[in-house]
Amino acid sequence: MDKLFYIAASGAKQNMMAQAAHANNLANAGTTGFKADFNQHRSMPVYGDGMPTRAFAMSERPGTDFKYGSLVTTGRDLDVAVKGDGWIVVQDAQGNPAYSRSGSFHISPDGLLVNSEGLLVMGDGESPIAIPPSEKVQIGTDGTITVKPLGSTPTELEVVDRLWLAKPDQANLTKGPDGLFRNLDGAVDEPRADVAVVSGAIEGSNVNAVEELIGMITHSRQFEMQVKMIKTAEEMDTASARLLQS
Repeated sequence: MDKLFYIAASGAKQNMMAQAAHANNLANAGTTGFKADFNQHRSMPVYGDGMPTRAFAMSERPGTDFKYGSLVTTGRDLDVAVKGDGWIVVQDAQGNPAYSRSGSFHISPDGLLVNSEGLLVMGDGESPIAIPPSEKVQIGTDGTITVKPLGSTPTELEVVDRLWLAKPDQANLTKGPDGLFRNLDGAVDEPRADVAVVSGAIEGSNVNAVEELIGMITHSRQFEMQVKMIKTAEEMDTASARLLQS
């Protein structure tokens, strides 16, 4: 009965946390390059002082779904999608390099290349990419950024930089609260020439909206079941107390 109560009470709490994970995935179904989080439950013993019969349920995110999202053609010169394995290196809010698959770029008022989240896009020289005033900007399949300067002829093209395209080991990647990925050891992989991009397209989210919605409904029903088990444990406790008093 003691074990029943602890598993049911903690299970209800963890089901709410699992619902939040599914809700986060569902909310990002339309986010460029978003990778869905997995979710699982397991029973854990209570360590430290307490009754050995006590156990609790735990919800955890064991990893991230790294499968590719669908390719969406946009026709924009500043849109790119990573082809196959590989990541675009951006600068996070703390100024450190991080990995992203979001390739919807635009040029900031300061002339810097940023993604849809407003994060600076890094060049293979390990510094933010600056775009000079130009009539046209093109990004090649190898990530090379070419511009046509203002007032120049069509043949006067200038290479300004190249995207920092990395290929880290997925088993060594962890997803942060900001949605960006980083190596577990904190290191950043060197630019790779074998990572290619598709110009004029973006990678959509890999979230399966139907599966996430079903997951939310399932956890909602499990929450109701856990609450019912708590009430059952209370009724059993009350009945046991009566038997002892008689």
